[in-house]
Amino acid sequence: MGLYEDNLKGFILALLSSGFIGASFIIKKKGLRRAAAVSGVRAGYGGYAYLLEPLWWLGMITMIVGEVANFVAYAFAPAILVTPLGALSIIVSAVLAHFILKEKLHQLGVLGCVMCISGSVVIVIHAPQESPITSVQEIWNMATQPSFLLYLGSVIVLVFLLIFHFAPRCGHTNVLVFTGICSLMGSLSVMSVKALGTALKLTFEGKNQLVYPETWFFMFIVATCVITQMNYLNKALDTFNTAVVSPIYYVMFTSLTILASVIMFKDWDGQSTGSIISELCGFIAVLSGTILLNSTKDSDRGSSFRGGHAPLSPTLSTGLFSGNGESPKHDEENVLLPEEICLRKQEPY
Repeated sequence: MGLYEDNLKGFILALLSSGFIGASFIIKKKGLRRAAAVSGVRAGYGGYAYLLEPLWWLGMITMIVGEVANFVAYAFAPAILVTPLGALSIIVSAVLAHFILKEKLHQLGVLGCVMCISGSVVIVIHAPQESPITSVQEIWNMATQPSFLLYLGSVIVLVFLLIFHFAPRCGHTNVLVFTGICSLMGSLSVMSVKALGTALKLTFEGKNQLVYPETWFFMFIVATCVITQMNYLNKALDTFNTAVVSPIYYVMFTSLTILASVIMFKDWDGQSTGSIISELCGFIAVLSGTILLNSTKDSDRGSSFRGGHAPLSPTLSTGLFSGNGESPKHDEENVLLPEEICLRKQEPY
């Protein structure tokens, strides 16, 4: 299927969103580093000094702008089109991390970026056209169908297990714990954002949806999910390399969101088998690209996945040897301050 008018609007908004969100990862990371250096307590270990850091707030504003564009995109286009375009934010983040945070992007990483872009193009070309929705109550009926309620229950159980069982035990040594919480909650937030965005779109068109309690319930779910996502995303970014967090978060978040959208909104109903296969191939290309991009990053992958030890310093990569055996660059950010040296002695191994 080609680009329909609404799909085109959603596509453009999703592109803008990816640019802002990709840049926000780097800005927030810089803010987290500064806050940790000043306070001596990292966000990954319960510190909230970053709330007083202007650079972190600049990153938050950048992310909010991107999320607003993303929010509006969901009102025009299906999640199966908008969500995979988040791969472009991974590319933006990886390139900026290469130049600003000195987290190297190797040649295979460039190939991964190309695969992400190619897969996104295929998905855009074959994206489905949504059936028109006339009221928020229609979306509520979709959200309360047995198949989606089963998905919802599974997500809630997994999130509680990750937060209360796995996070205290291995949250700081296994990158999948924090990113898993963000991704699971993210899939629910996208469904609620889609519902809320559609309700507001209909309201602006003259069909007031604010009189229905379902609209306000979806708004409450959006707020709850977003607050939870931001909290654990901060923990993930402060504990692990940006180049590790971003691709893994994208892969898990996108996979779960597309699954939730297919269950709730029946995105593939009415599509030809060829279009569905093309979308899956494009999605696989995007996933492969992000995995390839992730595999070429300078990161302490041993501790990220196998739980070798906690990070040694308040900044994410200061004083550490990178995953490929190279020593860290002697740039301004990698010079240990006296208070950082003291903190290294206090942190657990």
